[in-house]
Amino acid sequence: LELASGAPVVLAWSVHATIDEKRKRMVPTTRYRMEELRAGLMEAVKHRSRALQSVMLEIALIDGMNNSYEDAMDLIEFCQPMKEQFSKVVVNLIPWNDIGGMGPQFQAPTKEAVLEFQKILTSNGIRTFVRTTRGDDE
Repeated sequence: LELASGAPVVLAWSVHATIDEKRKRMVPTTRYRMEELRAGLMEAVKHRSRALQSVMLEIALIDGMNNSYEDAMDLIEFCQPMKEQFSKVVVNLIPWNDIGGMGPQFQAPTKEAVLEFQKILTSNGIRTFVRTTRGDDE
């Protein structure tokens, strides 16, 4: 936390899902609940200068796994305490890039699905960007 609170950078956190059970399926090595992780991040950021009090959340969107309307609403609720405390909270949506070998449950969402997810977030006051995909054949 000490390094994070003093470094002149924007902190980015790979969230992927805000519901603990869903995140555990996606990131089996995770050991902490999302509330604990958010509390730690907020504690680190609040000690930074006002100009550096911003947070970026990274979400790798996987079709049928974490890109539903409910997932978007859960993310909005999860972001609310950070929005209330910090000058800037940004969500960076990263469409899953299927490199093979991960199994059929890991599929890229359609462009339309990604844009709909973004629309839900932005219409609820969450600054959101969609990362350009790289490494696919489109």
